[in-house]
Amino acid sequence: MNKILKRSLIVPVLSAGLLFGCTNDGNVGPDVEVNPVSIPTGVSEGTTAFAFDFLHTLQETQPANDNLFVSPLSLHMALGMLLNGAENGTAQEILKTLKMEGVSISDLNNAYKTLINDLPVADSKVSLGLANSVWYKSGFQVESDFQNVLKNDFNAEVTGLPFDNAAKDKINQWANDKTKGKITKVIDQISPEHVMFLLNALYFKGDWKTQFDSKKTLDASFKLENGSDKNVKMMYAKSDFNVASTSKYNAVRLPYANGQFNMTLLIPSGQNTIDQVLKEFTASQWNDLQSTGLRQAAVTVGLPRFKLDYSGKLNKTLEQMGIQKVFTNAAELGKINKTADLFVDFVKQDAYLGIDEQGTEAAAVTTIGIGLTSAGPEGPRYICDRPFALVISENTSNTILFMGRIKNPYSK
Repeated sequence: MNKILKRSLIVPVLSAGLLFGCTNDGNVGPDVEVNPVSIPTGVSEGTTAFAFDFLHTLQETQPANDNLFVSPLSLHMALGMLLNGAENGTAQEILKTLKMEGVSISDLNNAYKTLINDLPVADSKVSLGLANSVWYKSGFQVESDFQNVLKNDFNAEVTGLPFDNAAKDKINQWANDKTKGKITKVIDQISPEHVMFLLNALYFKGDWKTQFDSKKTLDASFKLENGSDKNVKMMYAKSDFNVASTSKYNAVRLPYANGQFNMTLLIPSGQNTIDQVLKEFTASQWNDLQSTGLRQAAVTVGLPRFKLDYSGKLNKTLEQMGIQKVFTNAAELGKINKTADLFVDFVKQDAYLGIDEQGTEAAAVTTIGIGLTSAGPEGPRYICDRPFALVISENTSNTILFMGRIKNPYSK
């Protein structure tokens, strides 16, 4: 049974000053075509649960004062490729961590294929790209079944290369091309033990349905957690948005283009911090918020204009989430190569986020390195003037594309 679901992303919180109205010049008319993205309910619910488990564990394993911005979808799909090469206990650990127990690998692969094919055309006014690639060392034998499933279900490019500096440059160029120049390097060096890299790239660019008026953007104060103030460029928009308020946070959803993709902002209230809010925020609460928790109201939104780059190694995060054997000499990756003793050397994600008056541009590349072992009158205000979170999502598939915690917004 299939269910039409949603996806989302988490963004930064900033400090605010006076509120001003926004222009409606960017509004999209009602005569727009919606292209629903339909995947099995078990897969959709599992990817949402994985997204919040990933976020919670990331908070515990990454520096507390750092900005976080990641793509659960990109990581899930890259690990899905790895899953197709894993066996026995190694495969079960990956399946459990992905929240896909009870889902057959063939059904999961079909869901990935649906997302790869349908998400890019869900909203004609949003630019979205999903791409996968496999790069293996010349002379290393890759099982034909593994190659075929990645080609057929993941639309992956499979390429054999001498693993030299030219190969590194070619892999980095692929990431650069698939993210429209936002992520230029994902591999610093190729070690002698490396025999394969699995890459997933996700790119998103959408204009706000109701755009911020650049003439209303002003210098404002953003309060950091150490008590000091930081000057930011605060954008303001006043319109009818879907909002919610709880004792711990306020939420506001900002739609893109035709309204099928959204950014949901989570702004702490009172003495709560964004870390406290996110630690207690679950997949169930996310689903409740999206389905019944939001109400439409005329409000003013303040959002800093900023750009950030994020890069993080995810080995410890994934180990804490339950994927352990694959990082050791006990890894079972016989579906990639029946005779070689393989292990996963690293899983890392590089991401980019840019927010301005027109819209949002975001990108992520997940890289898995595989090696040989031993080798008021204005109405209510929702102002991001303190560390905050954001989620970018699509309304019909309930797939979370990006999530983030913004502690210190900056422009580059």
